Amino acid sequence: MLNRRSIARLLILLSTIWICGPVHALPHRVPDQVLTGTLTGADHETYREVAFEVPAGTKRLTVDFAYTGREDKTTIDLGLRDPDRFRGWSGGNKSQFTVSASDSTPSYLSGPLPAGTWSLVLGVPNIRQAATAAYTAKIWLDRADVPFGGFSDGPIKTGARWYRGDLHVHTGHSDGSCLSREQKKIPCPVFRSLQTAVEAKLDFVAITDHNATSQFQALRELQPYFDDLLLIPGREVTTFKGHANLFGVVDPVEFQIGTSHAPTLSDTLSKAHGLGGLVAINHPSLPSGEICMGCGWTAQTPWADIDAIEVINGGTMRSAGGQAEVLSGIGFWQKQLDAGYPITAIGGSDNHDPDRSVDEAGAIGQPVTAVFAQGLDQANILAAIRTGQVLIDLDPARQRTLDFRAERGGQVVPMGQNLSLSKNGSVRFSANLTNGEGTRLEVIDSTGTVTVLTPLTKPIEERWFTLKMDHQQRRWIRLNLRAADGRLLMISNPIYINFKSPRFQP
Repeated sequence: MLNRRSIARLLILLSTIWICGPVHALPHRVPDQVLTGTLTGADHETYREVAFEVPAGTKRLTVDFAYTGREDKTTIDLGLRDPDRFRGWSGGNKSQFTVSASDSTPSYLSGPLPAGTWSLVLGVPNIRQAATAAYTAKIWLDRADVPFGGFSDGPIKTGARWYRGDLHVHTGHSDGSCLSREQKKIPCPVFRSLQTAVEAKLDFVAITDHNATSQFQALRELQPYFDDLLLIPGREVTTFKGHANLFGVVDPVEFQIGTSHAPTLSDTLSKAHGLGGLVAINHPSLPSGEICMGCGWTAQTPWADIDAIEVINGGTMRSAGGQAEVLSGIGFWQKQLDAGYPITAIGGSDNHDPDRSVDEAGAIGQPVTAVFAQGLDQANILAAIRTGQVLIDLDPARQRTLDFRAERGGQVVPMGQNLSLSKNGSVRFSANLTNGEGTRLEVIDSTGTVTVLTPLTKPIEERWFTLKMDHQQRRWIRLNLRAADGRLLMISNPIYINFKSPRFQP
């Protein structure tokens, strides 16, 4: 039985739940609306609805609520109504929340945001007779042209460094499965894939279920728990002419190419990019047929609108007995580079079962896509992929990094960037590798030349090489890392020479 002291402690704890509740990211701009008011003792054990207007075209609503009087034991609970229905009740456990069509803070319902008069519902379980409490509700209303900023409250980690992740993972929201506690095969819940990603020592993971968006609600709920793992919203846009991952977007994007919903692929790509998304073609060299319908990429494609190509797919590797270069997308990707499109190469496990052994091809994190980003948040990770600061690591247990640069006349250009030459001459390239003992670097040149550098013998080692360049010739140079037995271990993105792509315009 609780004694008086225990009861007093319990009441103090309950009175601080509001302060201890989870905090969500707020938009980095002035609120669209600010609601203020004052409660008095007359409001004890009553409800007050505070109206505000939501205009047509609003896709996301974020509320930040604060009030005074806690020192007098005042408590204000919080809920929300739209013009048609009750949208949720968080009581005193959240001071901030988000509601949108695709994902909402737990306690609140996702769904369309109808235009009209909405209400914050204030419940007042306690306010003393002589007390007053002032409240302020800041409200942000995101419209269709506002890109989605991510599920995390801020950067998971800060600082420029290599961050490692998996950009192609399926769950029970499409065709991902795993074993239940009773060892039955079931549609796999999202948290199982995220837990496996943590065990694989990943920094980020993209959940990319086929044409689905229902997984975003789970990601919204799970991101605060997985506060050491960045959760990137994705979907595999699965069409009859190929599959492509769309990253960083939670809004609807049509996949029914050739219908009134999306007459052309360009329509879909334009919508995706307009929402701030990044588009990557998946496993482009797979054959399409009854075994894997639409798996190979055969669509008529505006290549300037493609951000990345998945050149290593873990599921394909698994089908090929672990042979990375069988049915890889490397040749497909290099063909686009030769045509003048500086598209970033990425990898992805294409995992459909998080129970797979961590060192098995197609397991989560097999392969890893490593990006050199300014911080571990959605904007920085996607920006690094767009700029080509990306490695594909097929031997992720060694946690290798590769710094690849070109130098000419004092100008230094990192991997993924372009070096424009005004006259003929030599360009010096450097490759600095960690944990590369017993491996060798290959230089892959768009001219068709493959140069094998001397074997690496130290934990941290740098190699230099020089190539003669024609200032009128477009060219790209990249690296492979291979084991002593010839196995492919890592793929770099290129350094570009004399490319005229809009990507390199200041």
